[in-house]
Amino acid sequence: MDNENYKSRSGRFWHWFKRKDKRSDPFYLDWGDDEGGDHLDDFSFRPADNDSCLLTNELRVFVGTWNVAGRSPVGSLAVDVDEWLNLKDAADIYVLGFQEIVPLIARNVIGAEDPTEATNWNLLIGKTLNDKYGCPWLAPMLNPITSDNYHYTKGTESERRDSVSSRTASPRRGQEQRGQCSGYKLMASKKMVGVFISVWMKRDLLTRYCVSSVKVCSVACGIMGYLGNKGSVSVSMSIEGTSFCFIAAHLASGEKRGDEGRRNHQVSEIFKRTTFPRLPQDGDNIHPLTILGHDRIFWFGDLNYRLYLDDNLARQLIKKQDWRALQEFDQLERVLDDGVFQGWKEGNIEFAPTYKYSSSNCNRYSGGLPSKAGEKQRTPAWCDRILWYGKGVKQLSYFRSESKFSDHRPVSALFLTQIEVVKPTNPVLSPLRPVIPTVTPPNQTGQGRDKEEATSTCSH
Repeated sequence: MDNENYKSRSGRFWHWFKRKDKRSDPFYLDWGDDEGGDHLDDFSFRPADNDSCLLTNELRVFVGTWNVAGRSPVGSLAVDVDEWLNLKDAADIYVLGFQEIVPLIARNVIGAEDPTEATNWNLLIGKTLNDKYGCPWLAPMLNPITSDNYHYTKGTESERRDSVSSRTASPRRGQEQRGQCSGYKLMASKKMVGVFISVWMKRDLLTRYCVSSVKVCSVACGIMGYLGNKGSVSVSMSIEGTSFCFIAAHLASGEKRGDEGRRNHQVSEIFKRTTFPRLPQDGDNIHPLTILGHDRIFWFGDLNYRLYLDDNLARQLIKKQDWRALQEFDQLERVLDDGVFQGWKEGNIEFAPTYKYSSSNCNRYSGGLPSKAGEKQRTPAWCDRILWYGKGVKQLSYFRSESKFSDHRPVSALFLTQIEVVKPTNPVLSPLRPVIPTVTPPNQTGQGRDKEEATSTCSH
């Protein structure tokens, strides 16, 4: 009798659920071939229309640029780097661009690349990022990076399997496994003479998301158009279904009228000559070949754009902190409106020009009246900039740091970026107890948690 009541109750439940309009939810319960409910020990969620769901997740990306004037990183610089990286508001990805990590002298420009300074900067960055989490960065000591051209490669097959299984769990951002150190891993770095880029990612993201096609490229467009004293180094990578491109550049200097034309030409050359060829190991993965083929693009560095303004008037506006009036004479502002960067975006500049500071008194701009003997006369300018291109990017902050390490101030921006994640909706078998429990309709099952961390773009 109890068994008959059990079948009767289960049958009524089945017929109630079967009457639901499946178009209102992408899942239905599959009870097997027996509609009477005899095999209730085996059921699973299955998609009604397709096998996957497109989610939009968000990542915090920190982008920074710093011209270090040919100086090597020293121990006391750790405090400056910590302030620059703004670790109190930690990001998921750190993308750092440097200019002049070596002096731009003939030996460095035309000689063989020396990875020493790039390695030293990576050591300092890695230590600064990982000490925050109590995770000493041992990779350089255990596996020294002896090349100026480094990029991340996936781990063992078991690690890749773990990555796939963990992605389906969709943990919340910042959630870490107990006992596991979640510091930052070096994803890519590339040096060309003095231009250097270094990209870091939280380790737990490497198990949560599929990171692929990490590639680097350099374009030299300095002396004679092909030497590396000026140019760019770039990193291309894909996170799930979204491609990113990061370009660290050092463009032509000079504040004479017409010098901006050389900078514009170099930008065009970088667009033209930056390529990320497909490799055999890419398999069937489709990856952008050029800068503008990417979904999210960040261009940053010592772009060297100056002010169409008399030196004395520029200094008066700086003293008044009238940044809006000063920006009306900014060369890059005009190029963003109509030029090689047309369509690109930059956040509001609410800080003082970052160049050029006096070497004898780093709180004072070089030159001016009265000027000191031998001091270069330079009109202050926002040489150090961060731009972006593409949808799905929101800038959260744009600021400069106050390190007196060089004649440039470091500049940083924090972004919220979207990535598209294809989440499988294949069933996970879940046994039922012999007694029918209270069942919540599928459109309320497990979806509230996902909405806290991702926005679904599945069609219902």
